[in-house]
Amino acid sequence: MCYNKSTMDVKGNKRMNKLKPYLKPYLKEMILAPLFKLFEAILELLVPLVMAVVIDKGIGNRDTALILQQGAILIGLGIVGVVVSITAQYFAAKAATGFTADVRQALFSKIQYFSFSQLDAIGNDTLLTRLTSDMNLVQSGLNIALRLLLRSPFIVGGAIVMAFVVNVEMAWTFVITVPILAVVVFGIIYWTIPMYRRVQGQLDRIMRLVHENLLGVRVIRAFNREEKEIQTFRENTEALNQAQQKVSGLSGAMNPITFVIVNVALIVILYGGAIKVDTGTLTKGEVIALTNYMSQILVELVKFANLVVTMTKSLASAERIDTILSIEADMVEGTKEVHPEGEVAVAFNDVTLTYQGDQNAALNHISFTALKGQTIGVIGGTGSGKSSLVNMIPRFYDATKGNVEVFGEDVRDYRLASLRGAVGMVLQKAQLFRGTIADNVRFGNASASSEGLEHALDVAQASEFVQTKEGGLEYGIEQNGRNLSGGQKQRMTIARAIAKQAPILILDDSASALDFATDAKLREAIKNQMPRPTTFIVSQRAASVQYADLILVLDEGNLVGKGTHEELLANNEIYQEIYYSQFPKEDEA
Repeated sequence: MCYNKSTMDVKGNKRMNKLKPYLKPYLKEMILAPLFKLFEAILELLVPLVMAVVIDKGIGNRDTALILQQGAILIGLGIVGVVVSITAQYFAAKAATGFTADVRQALFSKIQYFSFSQLDAIGNDTLLTRLTSDMNLVQSGLNIALRLLLRSPFIVGGAIVMAFVVNVEMAWTFVITVPILAVVVFGIIYWTIPMYRRVQGQLDRIMRLVHENLLGVRVIRAFNREEKEIQTFRENTEALNQAQQKVSGLSGAMNPITFVIVNVALIVILYGGAIKVDTGTLTKGEVIALTNYMSQILVELVKFANLVVTMTKSLASAERIDTILSIEADMVEGTKEVHPEGEVAVAFNDVTLTYQGDQNAALNHISFTALKGQTIGVIGGTGSGKSSLVNMIPRFYDATKGNVEVFGEDVRDYRLASLRGAVGMVLQKAQLFRGTIADNVRFGNASASSEGLEHALDVAQASEFVQTKEGGLEYGIEQNGRNLSGGQKQRMTIARAIAKQAPILILDDSASALDFATDAKLREAIKNQMPRPTTFIVSQRAASVQYADLILVLDEGNLVGKGTHEELLANNEIYQEIYYSQFPKEDEA
């Protein structure tokens, strides 16, 4: 499945079907939180009526007992309101944090089973954004929605109803004012939501720019591009600043406009109320109650406006998360277990591989057989398809045409865990994890003994430098092996693959940072292992593959030669070109 704009659009129209199941465990909390907030709203609506009684009967009649009684009621309402509010917040937070934690776990688990093609298509930056900032926005949106989505409209409607309870004639001021306020508030929201989306898009671009710069800081400095990158960042930041100022200016107009409208309404209430107080048809306390209800309406409409903006951002993030969750892993694993039996370890049968989104095939009609215990060299120029070929053995990519067999069975028939458990892989880029040397070497074989670790380090030619580190096997490695050299990291990743004791070993250009002597010792040590693994050595060095039992020569995705070093040197032009570019003829004996 391709991850592109059309995919996103299709999935976005399904209204987040993948997220809905994760809400079900929290239905109780999602019901109780709004209910407690509604109860809090009812208590808040009662406060102006109590104040009216205090003013009209308590203060007006100088009835101290009544004042104390009503004061106690106000304190009681306040205490109950605080308890109810905290309870509502607890349920809302529990639902929001629990939901996002479950979704984050599901999303992370989903990513683990994406094929390399899908990961390449989606991009690491996209996945990181979905797991972090998008997830945080969803959590914030759900939390505030559970607290305000029902409360704010209820208070607005309740305040109007209570105004009619106080005085029918004066309540018509509310009936006129509230629609005007709603038009202003939601009109501004209507205009600002697209602007907020554009701001979010510009913010995402800045985040990608920062990410790229942090990853490529050495390249930037090597090519003296600091000022250019600073200027690019400044331009993007300025564009973001202007967009934020524009939306903030429009959004900021909401408060003064709504305040003007409310103040006009309050003037009408106070003026009309004063006349009615003089005529005896309205009390002073009732006037105060009406002004309080109008203030409540203003506050809640502003809250609701902020809620809508937050919800818009949250829903956009939820749709983006749902899009990732909706992507089905394009690899269906089989049910068979790997049994390293038979003479043939790996066989490619007319294999063609085309990456998603590419028109040209990365590999074209590749066929060869690797016998158990053989060493297979894979050589060719940059972009010839060397890594693509070996990546198909543990099924990182599936063949577009043809099939790949491991120990006599199609790789698609195996359980992925079983297949990949049978392959020790050393990738081009040495990747280590925070922890000790022992932790990293045991990464593929948690039960490996200390003797097994030492053996793996010996084979990988890493024992010497490990012994120089404080603590030896317990020496702490920083994230991505920052405290090791390139050659040390490569040898560590080789030791990790050796410790796995897999019947198939793949070294994908894993000796590029090693000197020729260390490389030769490494290949000899691997060859002398018992039992001897079927080893694939991918390299651009002719010296690394010339002693292999079978050498595969690739050129632009085509297998242009296969045989021993002597055979290829005699009759294969591309192999000759590679070899003699590294070992000129005049240097030969």
